[in-house]
Amino acid sequence: MSHETVEPKTKNLKEVEDVIARAIKKVGAKRENDICRYIPMTSGGYMHHFTLKKMKTKQPSELGAMIEKFIINADRPGMVAPKTRAARGSRKRRDQITFTRNQLERMLHIARLAGDKEMIAVLSPKRSLATCKRELIASVRHNRVEQELWNAFVESVNAQQVIQNSELFNHLTK
Repeated sequence: MSHETVEPKTKNLKEVEDVIARAIKKVGAKRENDICRYIPMTSGGYMHHFTLKKMKTKQPSELGAMIEKFIINADRPGMVAPKTRAARGSRKRRDQITFTRNQLERMLHIARLAGDKEMIAVLSPKRSLATCKRELIASVRHNRVEQELWNAFVESVNAQQVIQNSELFNHLTK
């Protein structure tokens, strides 16, 4: 009984490969994937080569019918226009200003010269708690006082406490 179920699939696969070979010859393609551009999809554009491979094994009769309809039985098979896609970077927010790393470092330097602690905090790269501890210990060993480093440490500890409190709250409300 299992032999009968396997035989039609093999037969369909061989038939589809024959149909694909005829389609390749008709359109003058070099590879099997090249015929994808002649098969339109309901979602728009042409068939993706992954879809062709998948249909070849999973739905060979449907693939064969599509190839026959759009390539073999067509008088002059035409290439399908690709699916229209959004331009690169089109989802970027236009109202946000982006700075290069060099520009940020220059602005941070200007903020330090002006003594603007708020701008220094905003523009400074965020440090992990472990990094802050390590740098604080090193500054103490070298008898240096760095208020900016202490502020970064306080900010890291506060951020970690907020995370822990929210995790505790989520655990208690479950």
